[in-house]
Amino acid sequence: MPDPYTQQAQADLRDWQRQMQQKPTLLGRFTRHVQVRLNALLPEKLHRVLTATIQKMVEGVLFGSQHTTRQPVTEGTLAEREARVRARIRNYRTAATVEGGATGAAGFLLGLADFPLLLGIKLKLLFDIAALYGHDVRQLSERLYLLHIFQLAFSSQHTRRETYQQLAAWPATEATATAETFDWRTFQQEYRDYIDLAKMAQLLPVVGAAVGAVANYRLLAQLGETAMMAYRLRWFAQAPELPPTAPPAALPG
Repeated sequence: MPDPYTQQAQADLRDWQRQMQQKPTLLGRFTRHVQVRLNALLPEKLHRVLTATIQKMVEGVLFGSQHTTRQPVTEGTLAEREARVRARIRNYRTAATVEGGATGAAGFLLGLADFPLLLGIKLKLLFDIAALYGHDVRQLSERLYLLHIFQLAFSSQHTRRETYQQLAAWPATEATATAETFDWRTFQQEYRDYIDLAKMAQLLPVVGAAVGAVANYRLLAQLGETAMMAYRLRWFAQAPELPPTAPPAALPG
């Protein structure tokens, strides 16, 4: 029988799986409709520039920075690993909070600089979490898994359902996934739409520092939780001694 921690982790994972497969709410559908209409108003040239810019930022950290890679942790129970994961999330969350407050307080130009800085912090957190769960992030397939986790964390419910299905069936997804075939346009639009309000408010005078600190704190917490659940999917799938954790049936619609 699995230990109490493992049993609770499996129960929490099943709850999270249900959340990932929920249909978008009425408000969510309305918000997505508005965002699609607003994105349609932007010139195609601007879409291409934004997509290329964010793609280069992400690829620069995710695929090109060898110094960010860590050796995978090969020993430890799930409870031991996740204690270290939570500690790492707290450390990165603190760093992101300080960075968001500092750039928000410094004014408009440095507020804009928060975007790539925070992006780097998020991706480096994912590197550390992956290694603590025992995955070798020097492998391209593992970095692509991180990319999908990132998209899962910062997307509308519509896109989140699709991305969750890709992670839940990762062996099949991995067989065809490449950086070149990844939908970078959807990635950048969903990411911008998810964080636009908080990050735009960070540029405001006086309140920018507080807004930046709180926004970064919440964004790192969201990413950390999503990453833990995504790696639990693989942990339980690869642990034959545990009872199977069948994913909840996909909701219709």
